[in-house]
Amino acid sequence: MSEQAPPAVQPRKSSPLIPILFGVVLALAVANAITFVWLDGLKHEMATMRQSMLAEVTKVRETATLSTSSNRQHLIDLREEMAKARAQAAAAAGQARKDALKHADQLAQQLQEEQAKQQAQVASQLGEVKDAANTANSKIADVSTDVGNVKTEVASTKSELDKTISELKSVRGDLGVQSGLIATNGKELAALRALGERNYYEFKLAKSKQFQKVGNVSIQLTKTDPKKNKYTLLVIADDKRVEKKDKNTNEPVQFYVAGARQPLEIVVNDVGKDQIAGYLSAPKVMQARN
Repeated sequence: MSEQAPPAVQPRKSSPLIPILFGVVLALAVANAITFVWLDGLKHEMATMRQSMLAEVTKVRETATLSTSSNRQHLIDLREEMAKARAQAAAAAGQARKDALKHADQLAQQLQEEQAKQQAQVASQLGEVKDAANTANSKIADVSTDVGNVKTEVASTKSELDKTISELKSVRGDLGVQSGLIATNGKELAALRALGERNYYEFKLAKSKQFQKVGNVSIQLTKTDPKKNKYTLLVIADDKRVEKKDKNTNEPVQFYVAGARQPLEIVVNDVGKDQIAGYLSAPKVMQARN
């Protein structure tokens, strides 16, 4: 079946780069908005983390206070018992007095041990409070570093995207229609996707008698000439079969689907022995032709 006749090319009133640049600006604005929302979320997360760590420190302090109060009461009880024993020893005579004094000395030793234990426990709890505070400060510093890294990565990504887009070229397709920007490698294809103006479907085709589904069309590779970087393929779109013969690498191979103003484009970046690799480009919004 013969190829569908291309629509008459209307004279353009403005440069095709204007909508492309507008798309780039819009994409960057969206990226900046997403980054701003993400950074705002990080700030909220930092505030929540700080409140959580303050709550933990307060809880440790309250526990230390309760423990200190309990131990203090225990010491008071021991002092009262010691005083009572001393009083009994003073009233006793002979061996009874000696036994009472011995018991009083034992109580005094126990009192000293309890005091030492109490001091060690309080010191340990204060150390835990300091460790918790240091951990909170470390986490906050880590989050601040992450925020700075994200800002640096966003700026670097924007610069790299701008550079790649500026290197892309627009050529005329095999139907005589001026194509959009053409990607010749994976990096450039990623930049085109970032613009968000068209849908892109990558493919690798081997020579075969069967058609392979790519996007909403079917493609069959019938011939390759690696030395001349040429290839021939069959395209089925809307149940219509079209042959694209002896096409070159990075040449937009254009065809229409029913009711579409803009053509779909196949761009082959690599031609090998009985195989090709490239991508299909399709408009995101199909506009009906007059």
